[in-house]
Amino acid sequence: MPITHDAVKALSAQLYDWSLRRVPADTLGALEGALAAETHQGARDVLRMMLGSARKAEAENRFVCSDAGVPVYHVTIGTAARIEGDIKAAIREGFDELVEHIDPPLLKHVTNPLTNERGYHGRDMPLVTWDVASGADWVEMLCQPKALGSGRWAALETFSFPTLAQIEDYVMRVVLQAGSQHCPPVIIGVGIGGSFDVAARIASKATMRAIGTTNPEPVLASMEQRLLRGVNATGFGPMGTGGDTTALAVHVDYAAGHGYTPVAVCFNCWINRRTRARLHSDGSVERME
Repeated sequence: MPITHDAVKALSAQLYDWSLRRVPADTLGALEGALAAETHQGARDVLRMMLGSARKAEAENRFVCSDAGVPVYHVTIGTAARIEGDIKAAIREGFDELVEHIDPPLLKHVTNPLTNERGYHGRDMPLVTWDVASGADWVEMLCQPKALGSGRWAALETFSFPTLAQIEDYVMRVVLQAGSQHCPPVIIGVGIGGSFDVAARIASKATMRAIGTTNPEPVLASMEQRLLRGVNATGFGPMGTGGDTTALAVHVDYAAGHGYTPVAVCFNCWINRRTRARLHSDGSVERME
């Protein structure tokens, strides 16, 4: 049976709603681990408040943060999936319906960059990126709303034949420029290589990786460890209060490219909003995160 327009519409709305009310399990675990290891009393107090806010929001079905950001979806379409209708239109309709019914209401964060006018609609909204999965008979949707903490301080620079040390130096420069303005402790995604747009996409996907997983590429696994130590040595700490915990994870990935090498860096704030589910061809919905 086909994956229907109405099924995509309903799931897209649900994913956005869920993402606002719950901190992912891996992120909660990382915050708990950070609290146990943190040596700075002010930072410990902030981490306790974060954990308390996350648990209270989930228990009372409230938003963890009032900045709901803008709708961003990453959609993977299985090549064996049968799909009915226009997926992007269904996602747009799902968001429109969510705006009408969600409680508490969403603030008007969708902004026209030419006029700075704010509302719920705009060109290319919701923002959707696409991928394919060979042989799969499902459509996977991941929702990762983007707000100031997870969008404002992203950066990209293009190098010619950089060394690993030069790449790491650039990542640290971006981290220092952001300071504590992205609501740390953050998750950092780094994309290396490909082209301008591919590097940014790689960095964004890197933030979706579960905290605590090991990079299968040994060179990158070592880089992640060095960068995480370096970022946490800056002393910005949770929400800029100082301490040992500026980042919960640094995730790096790469693509082959030309001699020029773009390097992209992006952040997710401490809430690390991320929900994911699959619509299967038999009509079932598999909630994954």
